[in-house]
Amino acid sequence: MYIVEKTKNFNIFKNFDYILFIAVIALSIIGCFVARSAVNTFPSSRKMMIVHIGCLVVGAMMAVAISFLDYKNFKIPGILFYLFTIALLVLVLFKGTGEELGSRNRLVFMGFTFQPSELAKISIVVVGSIFLKRIYNGEKKKTANIVKFIIYSSIPVLLILAQKDFGVVAVFICAIFIMTFFCGLRYKHILMMLGTGILTAPFVWFFLLNDNRRNRIRVFLNPELDPLDAGWNVIRSKMAVGSGKIFGKGLFKGIQTQNSMVPVKESDFIFSVVGEELGFVGAVIILLLVFFILARFLIIAKNARDTYGTFLVIGLGSFFAVNFIENIGMSIGLLPVTGIPLPFISVGGSAMLTNMLSIGIILSVSARRNKGRF
Repeated sequence: MYIVEKTKNFNIFKNFDYILFIAVIALSIIGCFVARSAVNTFPSSRKMMIVHIGCLVVGAMMAVAISFLDYKNFKIPGILFYLFTIALLVLVLFKGTGEELGSRNRLVFMGFTFQPSELAKISIVVVGSIFLKRIYNGEKKKTANIVKFIIYSSIPVLLILAQKDFGVVAVFICAIFIMTFFCGLRYKHILMMLGTGILTAPFVWFFLLNDNRRNRIRVFLNPELDPLDAGWNVIRSKMAVGSGKIFGKGLFKGIQTQNSMVPVKESDFIFSVVGEELGFVGAVIILLLVFFILARFLIIAKNARDTYGTFLVIGLGSFFAVNFIENIGMSIGLLPVTGIPLPFISVGGSAMLTNMLSIGIILSVSARRNKGRF
């Protein structure tokens, strides 16, 4: 049962979730050192780090500012934000860049490159939580709300699919599935969703995936199948992680990472830098911070003032969890390579800003939790 807390004498400084904020900042600061080492051999490394750290500072201030706002007032602006992100996703199809990397998924604005799909993660949660709240609370027209949730969540996924950014599509599908699972839908509905995914898999394999993406899946099952091409990234990443042993070789001293033997080490395979240069100890510290942050999300969701706040945290937390799991999993060969960055650690200004924006929303929910809870 959810009890609405009176906000007449609400004090944000007293209720602010300093524990979560400090954990996120700590992970981000460690990420800055790892990122600096990852881009050490790049000609534009200084510029990349200035942008990265600048976005971290701006993002942290945004998170604090958003925490001052009551999340219950996000619904109408959230719908407008959703329409804005849909417009950006459509614009990407005509004006986007990144085809040379396999997916047209980026826009360039005033010299800065960003992915609208990052913003879509937030908009789909803010809007989708409205319908999930109604479904969970057993409000009238349950079927209509389920249909609306499916429509609102499907539009951005289909637009990202048209960009051929299949890794991000997989993240969206996993996060949406987690949200619906916590919504309490019947198992037959969940099984129907899984069945639909299984039935569409052959269509995706034969008609949407090119040879390069098919090879990624093949080498996931057997990296030695093509060690000099499709399997190169995973093999080198695993070698780098394993060579770090207990304490690592030290920042800026990695053999694989500092000699550019691991591709995309600043983003997709940045965990290989962690493994080689910080070793098992450094990797465990980062994993403990990640687990702590995700556990904090669950506590906040459980103690939220209402079900809308609960689903906001569950939705945003799901995207974080899937990103963490996929990036680390593909770096050590446990999951297929999808090009998903590691939140708060991978280099990328737009990703850092949107991650901090998500944290701000979660902080807003946490600050207005049920009175007297944690």
